[in-house]
Amino acid sequence: MLEQFISHIRTKKLLDTDKQYLLAISGGIDSVGLARLLKKSAIPFRMAHCNFGLRGEESDGDELFVRELAQELGVEISVKRFETKVHASEKGVSTQMAARYLRYNWFEQLLEEFDLDGVVVAHHADDQLETVLLNLLRGTGIEGIYGMSEIRDYIIRPLLPFSRDDIENFAVKERFDWREDSSNSESTYKRNFLRNEVLPLIKRHDVSFEGNLRQSFDRLKDTGKAFFHLFDAWKKVHVKMDGEIQFLEKDGLKQVPGRKSLLYYWLRDYGFNNAQVDDILDVLWCGEVGQRFESELFMVNVDREYLILGKKVKDFEEVLLEKTDLELSFAEKVYDILILPIGSSLDIRSENAMLDRDSLKFPLLLRKWREGDRFRPLGMRKFKKISDFLIDLKVPMIIKKDVKVLCDADGEVVWVLGYRVDDRFKITPVTKEVMYFKLK
Repeated sequence: MLEQFISHIRTKKLLDTDKQYLLAISGGIDSVGLARLLKKSAIPFRMAHCNFGLRGEESDGDELFVRELAQELGVEISVKRFETKVHASEKGVSTQMAARYLRYNWFEQLLEEFDLDGVVVAHHADDQLETVLLNLLRGTGIEGIYGMSEIRDYIIRPLLPFSRDDIENFAVKERFDWREDSSNSESTYKRNFLRNEVLPLIKRHDVSFEGNLRQSFDRLKDTGKAFFHLFDAWKKVHVKMDGEIQFLEKDGLKQVPGRKSLLYYWLRDYGFNNAQVDDILDVLWCGEVGQRFESELFMVNVDREYLILGKKVKDFEEVLLEKTDLELSFAEKVYDILILPIGSSLDIRSENAMLDRDSLKFPLLLRKWREGDRFRPLGMRKFKKISDFLIDLKVPMIIKKDVKVLCDADGEVVWVLGYRVDDRFKITPVTKEVMYFKLK
């Protein structure tokens, strides 16, 4: 196994003899076998052992064993005892989750303290198979088939191509001892139940099933990579960006196979789940317009031609503006306020506004628009409800809900920000001073 191990870490560039690593050592056959492989491969490392105190004298025996192993191999070791059950109770998590957090949090500290190049763990092919099956039982997507990566962040898994049988054969050949964790024989946890009861039962009927499953998962993993490549290409064509708002063409979704997967992988990073994706597709096929769906931070609006994705509208604190103010700042926008003489060049861009300063009654108030608000859009003689004005412009609901208006002291709307100023406050031949709001 040593030759295959060395070939594997060199080919995949997993470990380097010029670097030093931290080996997570439990005392079991997997981590002890990995320690001996690293030593024989001349990979510099030190060891770290967690005593979670969950098995009394047995846990202390594990600690003593790994200390003696470190002395035998001539490597440094760090050992830490944890109050695992106390932490689990305080955080309201399972003992397994508490142990995982405590372990990796400590590993990160050791990496920094000793300037190490990664944490080496002893997950092998059997662990990988169990992980993928557990993911399937939880209802995984494509990535669940991928299982564990050989390198992810600072975690390195050089034993993934090797089975438990490979490691046991190596142990017999090298004649080394290890510690058996008595809790591994208990089927309380799902992984142990799978390992101790389900997989042996399948193996009785098909001794080669493990290898066949690994081959199937490898092919599915490659298929997944192809899907994500095609998904990225599809998204570039059909999803348009406008600032922080995304627009997905309905036709670009309706006319392709696998539309549920495409929609799910577009939305999942924004907190949407499978059930919501199903509901969105139902609305899409019924031709309904105006429906919206929300995750914790984002919203999808079903518009006429698009599915529109953006952040949910946050609470907005109204802003008072005095006559002498030189800046209007809110959310992520800042406007310079310039006082210009008449005759200055007109700025007709919708994001900016030029108003007759003398026609304004101060202080001005910036707020969100409300139902019933109305104004006289520039160039019109009649008043129009802002709701109707935004509908006429086909402003999507997700954007419409966040539209703001600038009002004068009498409550009159003088400017619908980003769209139109009120005709009553426009610049005229008798204007003496221009109040110019210029977006930075």
